[in-house]
Amino acid sequence: MKIGIILSTNDAEIAWNALRFANTAILDEHRVKIFLLGKGVEIENIKDEKFNVVEQIDKLKQLGGTMLACGTCIKSRNMQFEVCPISTMKDMLKLVTESDRVLTF
Repeated sequence: MKIGIILSTNDAEIAWNALRFANTAILDEHRVKIFLLGKGVEIENIKDEKFNVVEQIDKLKQLGGTMLACGTCIKSRNMQFEVCPISTMKDMLKLVTESDRVLTF
């Protein structure tokens, strides 16, 4: 199954759970693509002792998951961004139309 995930928060626990779900799905042989939107583009700056988001991002990359980020959201925050490719709403639309299921966090 193709699973699309839209992550639009910088809350550590929610981002951590979204990534854990994505990694679990990949290990169960599903294809997963994550789109970071709004506050979700701040994902690489989430620091939390209890919810290690960076560790889950690294695992997603190792497992071959795909992550994209909204370029407009990044620009509006004047951020330097390195965690994944910068994308557009067209890319998010493609994620939605190509996915069998879409989850939002």
